[in-house]
Order: sequence, then C-alpha cells, then structure tokens
Amino acid sequence: MNGLSLFKLGKLPNDIFDRIIYPNIGLLRDNVMVRPKHGVDVGVFDIGEYSIIVKTDPVFVVPEYGWEKSAWFAVHILASDVSTSGNPAQYMAIDLNLPKKITKEQFSVLWSKISDECKKLGISIVAGHTGIYDGTDYPMIGGATVLSVAKKGNYVTTEMAEEGDLILMTKGPAIEAVGILSTMYPEIVEKEGGNELRRKGESFFYKMSVVEDALSLSSLGLRTAITSMHDATEYGVWGALHDISRASNSLVEIQEESLFIDDDVEKILRIFEEKTKIPIDPYASISEGTLIATVKKEYADQAIDVLSRKGIKAGIIGRIREKGKRGVYIKGKNTIKELKFPEEDPFWKVFFALNKK
Repeated sequence: MNGLSLFKLGKLPNDIFDRIIYPNIGLLRDNVMVRPKHGVDVGVFDIGEYSIIVKTDPVFVVPEYGWEKSAWFAVHILASDVSTSGNPAQYMAIDLNLPKKITKEQFSVLWSKISDECKKLGISIVAGHTGIYDGTDYPMIGGATVLSVAKKGNYVTTEMAEEGDLILMTKGPAIEAVGILSTMYPEIVEKEGGNELRRKGESFFYKMSVVEDALSLSSLGLRTAITSMHDATEYGVWGALHDISRASNSLVEIQEESLFIDDDVEKILRIFEEKTKIPIDPYASISEGTLIATVKKEYADQAIDVLSRKGIKAGIIGRIREKGKRGVYIKGKNTIKELKFPEEDPFWKVFFALNKK
C-alpha cells in the first residue's frame, strides 16, 4: 500500500513537513529571507533594494457557489495570504488543469471574472498554463503563484510577533463556515431563520477575504505598529493562534471575556448544528476572512479605529505573553487553561453530513 494513502485529506501532518519537506528545499540562497515554515503565509527573497513576497496555493473553484462567486473566492484566497505581509498582491502566474466536464460558456465566465477581480485588486496575470485533463475535478483545478514587490524589509510574517504585543481579531470566528453553508444551503437558513437571516448569511461569502483588513492595518506601519498578520483558515481562530505561537516561538494568552462572535454567525451555526446534530465550535471552524494580527500596545486603539472606518469590526482578544515557549492559553476570570490544537475542523463534518442527505 502507498504510505501516503494513510494520510487524511488536506494538508499533510506537521511531522511530514518536519521530516521530509523542510530539510529538502533545494539550494539555500542567502537572499531568501523567509523560507517555508509552519504557520507562515508567504516566502520572501531579496533582490537589490526590493523584497519579493511569494505565495502559492491551489486554484480552488466550487461550481455550486456559482461561477462568478467561485472566481471571486479563488482570487481572494491567493491575494489574502500575500496581503498578510502588509503588501498588496501585484502579479500572478496561474496553472489551470480543467476537468473534461467544463463547458466553453462556464470557462468563459470563470476566466473573465478571475481577470476582473485581479484587475480590481491591482494584480497582473503574467504567466500561466491552461489545459483539460483526465483525472482532474473540482474544487482543486490547478495552482497559482502570487507575488508582491516591496521595499526591502517592508513586510511582516507570523515569525515577527513580539513579547508584549496585543492580539487583534477582525470580524469574529467562522466567517467562511457561515459564508459557504449559507451560499450552498440557503433553503435551510431561510426555513429555520427567515428570509432576512438567509440574506445576511449569504452576504458573509464576500467577507471571506482579509485583503482589506490587512492592507488597512499596514497603513499604521509594518513592524513599528503591526508586527504580524495571519488569515484564520482551516481550524479557524484556534488554529491561527497556534500557528502564530509556533512560528514566533511564543506563548499566546487569550482573554476569554474579550472573544466576540457576530450574532448572525452564531444564529446560523446553531441552525446547522441542530440540522446535523454535530457540535460546532465556531473558533475551530474554517474562517477565511478573519484576520489575526499582533499589534504594539500603543497602536491598539488606532488599529481598531482604522478598521472601523472601513466597516470592519475588530477587538483585542489577548497578548503575546512570553518568547521562547509555545502554546495557547485561555484566561477566564479565575482560571487559565491550555488550548490544544483542534483535533478537527467541525465545518467539514457538517459539510459532508449535509452532502449525504
């Protein structure tokens, strides 16, 4: 049996990265400033007076979202990670390995909307490959690399979180979980919560991006005010906090009473929890669109204000407590407990349970 078949679907386990991938990353050039690492969204290499920020991800397309929404999301998945460096995505090289069942009309809409969204974000598509192949299927229909050119050293990564920094969260947890579930199963939300809640649920789809969040914060100053930013994707907020802890080699302390969740997100999650009988921890649920940032204490109020002026809710939920150790702790009024990395993201159990019905 092929040993790889023993892995779960999704990203490979951390020990595989540590044993197989990270020790084998080609030539170690001195101008590579940020190499592959757990919980770090981008790579960086320097050329002269500039830093080139790089991110590669699958091209993720779900026809059930609708072709226009699928194109929007595919671009924002890529652009969001680059933006966590504090710089906008500028260039894209894209490889599309299309399934045989795609039609000319579908491809035309998909590609034109990818182009339109790239134009809106200021991204030039500079290279690529496109073909139709056996054995390919949605949602992973290729891959893309997105780059940004910044002044040398003008970027942040999750490695840079410092002791004493405050931890800021935007939008609250489970943004992606609710955006996707409401888009794919609007009839469930409407039946249990009414037309207005269905409409609000579907609107979360276009919140599944941290581009505006990250670039708004970067205006305060990278490294001087904002020391790191990270997109809460799979395993949600809890996963993102563990990523920051591991990447920066820091203890993370979260104030339980400072955590917040959007009222409509909470209502919609409860509907799907009741529908599937599967417990949903919002903070462990997939949440593309939720930004976790570390901020110098003296800039915390400005950070919340600059986001508020963009209509983005944000709050301080904790701090970087100590360097040289790793772990995430939740502090209550009279308790403090260690938060283990989630065993699973509940979104996927809910998603597959609904697909079976």
